[in-house]
Amino acid sequence: MGLAGKGVRYAGRGLLGLAVVIMTLWGVMAIYYSNLGSETLRGSLSAAFGVATAASFIFLPRRGLTLAFFLAAFAGLAWWWSTIPPSNDRVWQKDVAVLPYAVIRGNEIRIHNIRNFHYRSETDYDVRYYAKTFDLAKLSSVDLIAVYWMGDAIAHIMVSFGFEGKEYIAFSIETRKEEGEDYSTIKGFFKQYELIYIAGDERDLIRLRTDYRRPQEDVYLFRLSARPANARGLFMEYVRQINSMRKTPEWYNTLTTNCTTNVVRHVRALGSRARYTWEILLSGYAPHYAYEMGGLYRGVPFKELKEMSYINRKAHMIGDDPEFSRKIREGLPVPEGRP
Repeated sequence: MGLAGKGVRYAGRGLLGLAVVIMTLWGVMAIYYSNLGSETLRGSLSAAFGVATAASFIFLPRRGLTLAFFLAAFAGLAWWWSTIPPSNDRVWQKDVAVLPYAVIRGNEIRIHNIRNFHYRSETDYDVRYYAKTFDLAKLSSVDLIAVYWMGDAIAHIMVSFGFEGKEYIAFSIETRKEEGEDYSTIKGFFKQYELIYIAGDERDLIRLRTDYRRPQEDVYLFRLSARPANARGLFMEYVRQINSMRKTPEWYNTLTTNCTTNVVRHVRALGSRARYTWEILLSGYAPHYAYEMGGLYRGVPFKELKEMSYINRKAHMIGDDPEFSRKIREGLPVPEGRP
């Protein structure tokens, strides 16, 4: 075998070895963050899987047979992990304890459990929900809300729907955490959090982030250019989703099922050309992606548009005004052709 052939063989072995390492690490984490009994049991089983894999490849002489057994064991592990079910019946934190749902009567969509907490601080609040009927024929706008707290690359994305500039409802796709549970990006890969679609009053979902979190988060509101039929279609995507999740819970996933990828999934269901690009996976760049796709106001460069769409100062001044949603939009650039 020539030098080139040996190089290809060694490169292949190296890639195969890397794949085994990655699969082993995934298996260790999947067992540790599973629903198997106590933390001690999960820790012991995950360590055993990692040690047994390493020892097998180091000490057993027939690497091909060892690889075959490893792949079979990994396939069994992956199948078992895929069967771990999500649940709607846990002791939830108060801010995600109540699921929204909708009753559909023709063009009239009555959404129940719209969140509108009265905050004194992020963790001190009065729990308030209300129900409201929206006329689908009056749906006139869709807006994208981006929330930043750790640099430009990561943002929380929300979508808000307006009805003739008078009534608004926003949807925030979040992790549904249990009491005493904190968020972890790593844990988010391993079925640790159920998913929730919060249907919220903007006075709650926006002011929580601009006024009550410490440090405060930076909130930008971008007016989207959506044809009426597409706006209605997207709204009904959310309505069907909240009704589905009330009966059939779903898992959150840090990479594949989150506040940004799910928005893209709903948009794509309407026939959009939107794709799962790096600007979607790095959610902070999602507004720029929408700009490049022609979904935002194009009269100025994106950097300037983003500066114009910053609403924290407005939110501070407007406060808990019943006209919060209308006033927060005053002076924001509107794409051509949109009311």
